[in-house]
Amino acid sequence: MKYQVLERIFNKPSFQRKFERLELDGNLHILDMSEEAKKFAAQPEEVILGNDVRLSFPEFIGLEGIFTSILVGEQELFELEGIRRDSNETSEIYIDIYIIGEQIDSHAESKLIVLIEEVTDRLALEHKLVQRYHEASLLSSTLVAYKNYMEQVINSMADALLVTSPAGIIKKVNAATKKLFGYSEAELVGKSISLIIDDYELFQNVLQKYFLSQQNSSNIEVACRSKRREKLLIAFSCSVIKHLDKLEDIIYIGRDITDRQRREQRICAQYAITRILSEAQSIKQAMPRILQAICQTLGWDLGELWTPGQYITTSVQTDSSNAVLRCVEIKSTRLVSAREFKAITWQTTYNSGVGLPGRIWARRSPLWVKDIANDDDVQRSPAAAAAGLHAAFGFPILDDNKIIGVMVFLSQEVQQKDTELLQLVVAIGSQIANFIKCKYIEAALIESEEKYRDLLENANDLIQSVNVYGRILYVNKAWRKALGYSQAEIAEMNLFDIIHPDFKQQSRQKFYNVMMSGETLEQVQTAFVTKNGQTIFLEGNINCKFVEGKPAAIRGIFRNITQRILAEAALRQQQEETKRLLQNISSAVVVQPPQAVDVVAKDFAEVTVLFADIVGLSKIAASMSAIQLVSLLNPIFAAFDRLSERYSLQKIQTVNEVYMVVGGFPVRRSDHAQAIAHMALDMQTAIALFNSEHHQQFNIRIGIHSGPVVVGIMEVEKFNYQRWGETVNLASCMESQGIPGQIQVTQNTYERLRNEFLLQRRGEIRVPRGGTMTTYLLMGRK
Repeated sequence: MKYQVLERIFNKPSFQRKFERLELDGNLHILDMSEEAKKFAAQPEEVILGNDVRLSFPEFIGLEGIFTSILVGEQELFELEGIRRDSNETSEIYIDIYIIGEQIDSHAESKLIVLIEEVTDRLALEHKLVQRYHEASLLSSTLVAYKNYMEQVINSMADALLVTSPAGIIKKVNAATKKLFGYSEAELVGKSISLIIDDYELFQNVLQKYFLSQQNSSNIEVACRSKRREKLLIAFSCSVIKHLDKLEDIIYIGRDITDRQRREQRICAQYAITRILSEAQSIKQAMPRILQAICQTLGWDLGELWTPGQYITTSVQTDSSNAVLRCVEIKSTRLVSAREFKAITWQTTYNSGVGLPGRIWARRSPLWVKDIANDDDVQRSPAAAAAGLHAAFGFPILDDNKIIGVMVFLSQEVQQKDTELLQLVVAIGSQIANFIKCKYIEAALIESEEKYRDLLENANDLIQSVNVYGRILYVNKAWRKALGYSQAEIAEMNLFDIIHPDFKQQSRQKFYNVMMSGETLEQVQTAFVTKNGQTIFLEGNINCKFVEGKPAAIRGIFRNITQRILAEAALRQQQEETKRLLQNISSAVVVQPPQAVDVVAKDFAEVTVLFADIVGLSKIAASMSAIQLVSLLNPIFAAFDRLSERYSLQKIQTVNEVYMVVGGFPVRRSDHAQAIAHMALDMQTAIALFNSEHHQQFNIRIGIHSGPVVVGIMEVEKFNYQRWGETVNLASCMESQGIPGQIQVTQNTYERLRNEFLLQRRGEIRVPRGGTMTTYLLMGRK
């Protein structure tokens, strides 16, 4: 039995089997031991013959019953595996302990044999193998999960994804690809990518260029075809997958930009047509250019203009029972050759309701034909099929539901109905109709104005007439002489081309205002640039002439006020210099209050004084001429003057950029503080509007104080006042020590306004003569 047990122990796999040995009696006392046994003990110093083995191997504590079973032969073997021991020589070691019984004969006492084997290396190897197994399992699980995840990502992508071999054979597609092109996965996988790409050779050449430069291609726009042969524009990004420097697969990620391209085309078409209509001198000049522009910008191959009767003239066509549609203009791209179709078209006429042009005429609305080759037009459908023309659409040109003409466009592609395009051409038709109507009105206007031209030619004022697009229709001799342009130059000129940049925006606004309101605008100021680059300032009236309720021309009569503007600027500059000179010498003169006998002193018990300052204006003024500064400031101070009149307040003076207003005199009123507050808030609004209209960033700082003031009335008729008193000084202090963009008021004013206005306490500030004062900020009305 003993030898069988030992055989089991020694047959366990290991690199080198080496055991240390302990012999124990029935009381677990050490009878014998090998030389190295004690190094595996938890307490090596206790491994002494005769000592209880449990002192050196505490693992045996509690195992006494097992040991007894081994001694009496009830159990052959007991194993303790993977016991860790800390060592001074190494960080840690591991041992296995095997306990067996030994009985020499029946009369001798049985012994316990303890075999100790160091298994540190074996456990380390086993641990590594287990760790690698777990790592491999984890990696495998991760790869499976990642593969499933990537499948979900690929199938949930909004963009189309295709994987092909280097030869272009499709190996994988996602759900977006199937939806975009209309094919099933079985119809695509294993097929060439040329199945969906129109010009595959060109596409391959572009890809080859990128691959040779070692770059991934990005946003290559490619014309593709769906299963239904509809044309799609796809932006592809491509990358390659290599293995051992060998090209394995090509990945294509495509985004459908067909709708984006169509939007861009429609924007371009609208812009091109608007530009053509604004530049064309006549209807006959505009129509072929419009046909060409729509073909080029919207991607159609042939355009036609049909009219009832002869070519569209300046008079608007009216419906007639016997009228027929004739083609008067054809334009085509270089990609289509349709001589026979064009020849038949020139000879074809349509009654209302016949053929595509006739049906549009009858319906008074746009119409789409998916394939004109299958249309019931017996006159032109066969020729259209022979020329390779398929999709067609057309729209009417209407004026008050009367047909002026019909435009028809054809394509070599079979295209589904595009509702957005039909909505666009309705607007284009209306735009063209308005242009034709305007040309008729212009012709009538020019004819009527011939009667007055001689009179206008000899006038000293500058007289002009322009159409609703700003195109100059007429100028008189004084206009041409003042600006120096020739008749040929004027014929190609737009009014806004010669308006000075500083006046262009406000002039354009007044131009549109007079068209919308129909009122005459008086004392309009503007500036023109002459042929030699000089600026002349003009002032005058403008009005709009209406024909049949529609604006036909904007007429203006102006006076040249350049010399006046220059003189005013020079005078203002001289006044400023004089004022600075007086300020320099005032420190040497003690000024006494005037005591003239014709002065009548009047004490107003309560008034409210406002000072306003345009912050930073001095710095801005240094960067521009006096004329520019005058034109810039006039609208601001004019707006302030209108506000003072609205609230029945008295403007005292404007010194540089400081504006002063008083409420409560010369006519006493109890709500003088409230009126001043309303004006202050409206002044902020006026500055904001001015900044928006003139692209400026002016800020206004306002100070207000309420209190008594003494005024000496020198000349009542002229309202020339000379002021004394602390009230004016405190109001000026509120402004000078205020915050840009804010309205600062004193405690006196706060008490009068707090029930009706929103005010915020600012705190204390220093005032003249060394004192402090609590001030508030006026925020708005309650």
